[in-house]
Amino acid sequence: MRKYRVSSAYGALLQWRNFRFKLFAESVLVGAAAGGVVVFFRYALENAEVLRSFLYQMAIKDTSWLAICGWISLSLLVAGILHALVAWEPMASGSGIPQVKGVLGGVMRMPWLRVLVAKLAGGVTAIGAGLSLGREGPSIQLGAVVGQGISRLWGRSRMEERYLLTSGASAGLAAAFNAPLAGVVFSLEELHKNFSPAVLVSAITASLTATVLSQYFYGENPVFTFTGVPVFPVASFGILLVLGVGMGILGAAFNKGLLVAGSLFEKLLPVSAFSKALLPLAFAGVFALLLPEILGGGNGLVNELTVTNFGFLYLLSLLAAKFFFTLISYGSGVPGGIFLPMLVIGALGGSLFSYGFVQFGLLDSFYSANIIIFSMAACFAAVVKSPITGSILIMEMSGAFHHMLPLVFVSVIAYLTADLLRVQPIYEVLLEKALLKQGKRKAESVQALRSIVEVLVCVNSKLAGKQVKQISWPSSCLLFTIRRGESEIVPKGETRIEAGDYLYVAVKNEQVEALKKMAAESVK
Repeated sequence: MRKYRVSSAYGALLQWRNFRFKLFAESVLVGAAAGGVVVFFRYALENAEVLRSFLYQMAIKDTSWLAICGWISLSLLVAGILHALVAWEPMASGSGIPQVKGVLGGVMRMPWLRVLVAKLAGGVTAIGAGLSLGREGPSIQLGAVVGQGISRLWGRSRMEERYLLTSGASAGLAAAFNAPLAGVVFSLEELHKNFSPAVLVSAITASLTATVLSQYFYGENPVFTFTGVPVFPVASFGILLVLGVGMGILGAAFNKGLLVAGSLFEKLLPVSAFSKALLPLAFAGVFALLLPEILGGGNGLVNELTVTNFGFLYLLSLLAAKFFFTLISYGSGVPGGIFLPMLVIGALGGSLFSYGFVQFGLLDSFYSANIIIFSMAACFAAVVKSPITGSILIMEMSGAFHHMLPLVFVSVIAYLTADLLRVQPIYEVLLEKALLKQGKRKAESVQALRSIVEVLVCVNSKLAGKQVKQISWPSSCLLFTIRRGESEIVPKGETRIEAGDYLYVAVKNEQVEALKKMAAESVK
């Protein structure tokens, strides 16, 4: 089977035009299937949240011992379900984005059907129970496993499977947030790390298909309802510099806090995974009485920030509670993402900055909603280290399409601030921790697998201008074709590689990232 898949990948490259049309058709199917799964996921989450609100209201009205015992029993049941699902399929834990990155990098295996079932059930249970987690990470992983499943069922090559997996991830994010462009950019910039025409067209196709399906059921309105947001004046860009630095510091603290929380859970609760799931559920019960606004993902809280004048101390309390609750919710390892809680934290931080700017006469309160929008993008850029993706995501989620310039500006400032604080991209670090946790035996289980990968030779790359024989290739890899525009070149030792070339290399899975890094590394 392995030889057949390598041969089929080689055959696809020989008939590149036909392969692209086939990939386009497959991406439509992946987008429809992934969009359908994520729409169902959103529907189940909405009903779970309605049930949670009903139960919380009942608990507030009835404080008898019977009601308290019932609430405790329900929390124990939810913790048991989450523990059982993660124990049954560990790849369904957390947001799922590091796992998708690991599969694309060839260092992880993902049993797609088990992950699909466990992630759906676990995400609905955890987020529906009120934990401070988002639906975007699970949606990305659900879309990815749909693409992987279709590839496996049809016996596609591993190269083609990477395209379909990336397309599914794009479709998942697009359907989760009605953000097709952000789905494409995130999948290519953060996951696949390749903007070749083939992967770009397949990701766009799947993302648009999923968005059409999502909008059919949920309408065309963006996730956040900002109305009448004015164009931010260029004369006030000076305060965006302050905002970017402040949000960069907040994002850096959140980034490092997530890693510390995960480590503390491992050290303090090493025996029982059940207790890890129970702890955030206990806090959910407390916050349901004190600050119910911070439960769940929190997009409703963002909408409320733009229409309600909260006091400074109350905003500070919401920020501190949401920050803390998100750390312990994600650190517990239950299924759920950090996208939406991270954006809510950014919005709360932006509300505090807006309050200060207005009080000191630096900004008219007319532009308070602008600051909230910009802060979400800046927080995303600082945590994930992807400023362009963050800007596009917030633009689509808020419907603020005329704010691209200030969004990018404040995101870049936040990104540079986090970089000065030596913050690493959160999903890269989480992937490294997951691989370390798996141990050497897990890494060795995929060592013998080979894939055909597409590698882009970047401008000013160390490979550009060199002959094939002059390059120190990774051991046991085989360069068998070079695509330059629409032309295909059969490589020889004297063949000179140029910037913009796409190299197709058969390589061991654990060498994929090293090969891509070598092609992207610039001449100093």
